[in-house]
Amino acid sequence: MKKNMGSADRVIRGIIAAVIAYLYFTNVIGGTLGLVLLILGVVFLLTSFISFCPLYAPFRLSTYRTKKDK
Repeated sequence: MKKNMGSADRVIRGIIAAVIAYLYFTNVIGGTLGLVLLILGVVFLLTSFISFCPLYAPFRLSTYRTKKDK
């Protein structure tokens, strides 16, 4: 897998995942919506760790900057 996520994108996804986890574990959100958002948060966290978003690939999007892009 070729990296397609830049550092800003990774940080934003990490923050969103943390907020979703906080809201879920403090019972602000719950039920089916809570579980769906928690799963989405886990996906955001995993994609930020590996710097690859599968949804970016079909559209050839990339926020990752290589040294020659700078």
